[in-house]
Formats: sequence, structure tokens, C-alpha cells
Amino acid sequence: MEVVNALGRRKAAVARIFVSEGNGKITINKRDLVTYFPSPLLQYVVKQPLNKLGVAEKYDIKVNLDGGGFKGQSEALRLAIARALVKINPEDKPALKAEGFMTRDPREVERKKPGRPKARKRFQFSKR
Repeated sequence: MEVVNALGRRKAAVARIFVSEGNGKITINKRDLVTYFPSPLLQYVVKQPLNKLGVAEKYDIKVNLDGGGFKGQSEALRLAIARALVKINPEDKPALKAEGFMTRDPREVERKKPGRPKARKRFQFSKR
């Protein structure tokens, strides 16, 4: 199997991944998954598509992660992994789609409007 690449985005985070055959090692920005995401919950989010298909120990994944916070980054990586797994084996798509791993979450931060404290917040109304 040659190297398969994929892209995942979430909020401001972008994950570019390269999947090759191996023994389940995930390297993010030249660091191990456990050092990059110390939270077990985020590690679980990243591994969800692999665990769903039962191929967690089959592929080595190299990741370039950029932008956003740790939650956005983990979900961008989850999408990229799901897309790469579908490139490798298209029959896996319905299983991943049913779990919602193939959907790009379109929600972005709304911009701040001029003359307001935040995007939608108004200044306090004063009658006098």
C-alpha cells in the first residue's frame, strides 16, 4: 500500500495527514499522540474512526496540525482520518457516515460587528 493523504478542517484548525501501513503509531507535528493531546477524551475523539473499523493497529499516521484550539484540532484530525480510511477502502464509508465522522462541521466563529462589544452582544441599555 502506498501513502494515502487526506485533509480535515474544523473551525480554524487544519489537519493534513499521511497514512501508511504500520503498527498504529500516530505522530502529530513530530510528537506522539499522547504528548500532543494529553487529555484521554481528545485521544478518544482522534481514534474514533479507527476503533469503529477495528484498524487502530494497522496504520501509521503522520499529521501536520495547524491553527485553532485543541478541540478543533482533534475534530479536524478525526475528519482527516475518516476521509483517508475511505480512500483506502470505499466500502467503509457507510459505517463512518452513520457515526457522523464524514461530515465537515461548518460552524465558524461569527465576526465582531463595529460598535458592539462582541458579535451579537449589545451595550447595556440606559433609559436615563
